Amino acid sequence: MTQDLAAFLASVHPYNAIDAAALDNFLPAFRTRSYAAGAAIYDFGEPLEGLYLIRSGAVEITDEAGNTVSLLSARNSFGERGLTRDGLAATTARATEDTDLLVLPKADFLRLIETQPPAARFFDRSRPARPARAELATSRIDTLMTRDPLTCGPDATVQEAAQAMRAARVSSICVTEGARLTGIITLRDLGNKVVAEGRDAGTRVSAVMTPDPMTLPPGAVGSDVLHQMMEHRIGHVPVTEGGTLLGIVTQTDLTRFQALSSGHLIRDIAGAEDVDGMAAATARIPALLVQLAAAATRHEITTRLITDIADAVTRRLLKLAEETLGAPPVPYLWAACGSQGRQDQTGVSDQDNCLILSDEATDAHMGYFADLARFVSDGLNACGYVYCPGDMMATNPRWCQPLRVWRGYFDGWIRTPSPEAQMLASVMFDLRPIGGTRALFDALQSGTLEKASKNSIFVNHMINNSLTHTPPLGLLRGFATIRSGEHRNTVDLKHNGVVPVTDLARIYALRGQLRPVNTRARIEAARAAGLVSASGGQDLLDAYDVIAETRLQHQAARIKAGEAPDNFLAPSTLSDFERAHLRNAFVVVKSLQSALGHARRT
Repeated sequence: MTQDLAAFLASVHPYNAIDAAALDNFLPAFRTRSYAAGAAIYDFGEPLEGLYLIRSGAVEITDEAGNTVSLLSARNSFGERGLTRDGLAATTARATEDTDLLVLPKADFLRLIETQPPAARFFDRSRPARPARAELATSRIDTLMTRDPLTCGPDATVQEAAQAMRAARVSSICVTEGARLTGIITLRDLGNKVVAEGRDAGTRVSAVMTPDPMTLPPGAVGSDVLHQMMEHRIGHVPVTEGGTLLGIVTQTDLTRFQALSSGHLIRDIAGAEDVDGMAAATARIPALLVQLAAAATRHEITTRLITDIADAVTRRLLKLAEETLGAPPVPYLWAACGSQGRQDQTGVSDQDNCLILSDEATDAHMGYFADLARFVSDGLNACGYVYCPGDMMATNPRWCQPLRVWRGYFDGWIRTPSPEAQMLASVMFDLRPIGGTRALFDALQSGTLEKASKNSIFVNHMINNSLTHTPPLGLLRGFATIRSGEHRNTVDLKHNGVVPVTDLARIYALRGQLRPVNTRARIEAARAAGLVSASGGQDLLDAYDVIAETRLQHQAARIKAGEAPDNFLAPSTLSDFERAHLRNAFVVVKSLQSALGHARRT
């Protein structure tokens, strides 16, 4: 038991970062608990037994109001928030499928975070660093404001202003001359200064507007807005720079900011009656990304939260599909690959998915699953997860097959690693179960990983394939930017930044038969298993963090500027400090690619 526990913890952060001898002192303290699907693990306000770590199964965490906070799976911990406060559960936890847990008693958990810095950092980071209102108060105003606010000229009539506000469903209109703000008129002004005083509808807005209203610059923070609104009893604060109108912050914007979270979006998705309801929720993902970036949320948390939303959409679509088509004729599993499979989705995501059917499936059943795949895929597209340009979707009959066919696919790719096989294997080795019967995936993954790791020819071909994506390093400590076309003078932070790290992590996972699919988790597990040196693994983690954080900040900046997020960054937009760190990160990745290529040849 102790040996098995140590091996499991070696694949879980932060335990894999703790000295083995120190961790040995805690192994006897862990207790095992098993829960049937639907069983309560604890309820809100109950004394907590300790820190919970999922060994297998799945757990839903809800808040006091019953809203879903998170959906957890193997290697996820929970309960730390209550343990570090008063020992009482701050949430409710229930098993959503048969689940085995490890429990570290409260006293031992507290001793762990007191004596082991990796654990202290990890569990401190998992808790909100400050309450939601403090996050609002310290967020930059350009994250909160509405861009391109409704405007009119000073000669417009109050009737025209009122009609414009009604059509736009807003409570104010900014009065401008050119780009310069000269005044503001609100619904309250129309009531107090027009209706109450019996003014004519043809009165010019310049006669009733608030001239030269109080404004704030884009560098102000949320607390500036709150203080100005409370002190002067106003509900609208224009944002200007040098007199030019950039945006406006209203009380509605502040309320929306405080209400925006992945938990709220997942709650709305889970309760949606149709695709339109889900699409309305996913349309708020860009704003969530900007908010998370402004709060300096770590990239692996941001991408996990965004991916959780995609998972919730997929599961809701599967449920709606079954309600429409009827119960499935045989068990099935819907699995995601690509960025959703790795749980590292950002503001730019297409869909990559497949269906694994029970071997009981016959030709007579395929029509049902073709309809189910189309229903879900169309729904995902409507929610912003566009169709895969490479047709790696369950709607393609090739990727909607019984388990025995999937085994044949992987066996063939491993046995004969042609260029197409290498490409397909690179995608399909990132599969992650989303909905349906998980046992179908477990049966496929375990045998496949073992076969792949033992076939050195296949692994070498996969290494060759992974080395086709290289960091954009140029001469003289510069960057090799794209030379022509729409994205000239930029670097592709996805294909030449994140993908090389993803490929390295996948190779480590294949060699070591590591089950994690998430890129960062694979690197951590590879380091713990000795597949990469401790120093090399840490360097790669640090490099990945720099690249991934830069990518998310770039996307957030584009969203804030009213542009669609993408992966093409102009190095000239970075400071010298940022360029140096990004290039150093690319150097680390290139060095580890070289080491992998050398090890393959020797």
